Amino acid sequence: MINRTWTLVAAIALVSGIALGGCGIIYKPDIQQGNLLERTNVHQLKPGMSKRQVLSLLGQPSVISPFDNNRWDYVSTFQHRGGKTLQRKLTLIFKNDVLVRTEGEYFAETPQDMLKASQSFEGNYKPNTESAGAKGDMKDAQPAGGN
Repeated sequence: MINRTWTLVAAIALVSGIALGGCGIIYKPDIQQGNLLERTNVHQLKPGMSKRQVLSLLGQPSVISPFDNNRWDYVSTFQHRGGKTLQRKLTLIFKNDVLVRTEGEYFAETPQDMLKASQSFEGNYKPNTESAGAKGDMKDAQPAGGN
């Protein structure tokens, strides 16, 4: 009788585990692939830079076309916990091993674009307007060297 009870409990636990596994409860990590470029480095790019200077600034590109050595692509993808994949791309065009132009925008330029991108993530983050300073708890504080 006891063996049947434990067998039944084990079977229920196994079936429950399999059923819950398909419900999306299992943790899905963020996935970042490709080049991670810093905004300050990308903004330092200027026409006339050599390929060597660009390499030292941005690192190795994701893609160098075997058919066109004068085009470098820096590509990055980010997927937040199994959600929509966001792709960023910056293309550099060279002529005679000298940077002549860039194409694409690796970073969102306007605050509206950045806000729109941040809203694609789950969570409602509201600023805390009732902090100690906002309530006036520090109204009795004196400036350093004050009266």
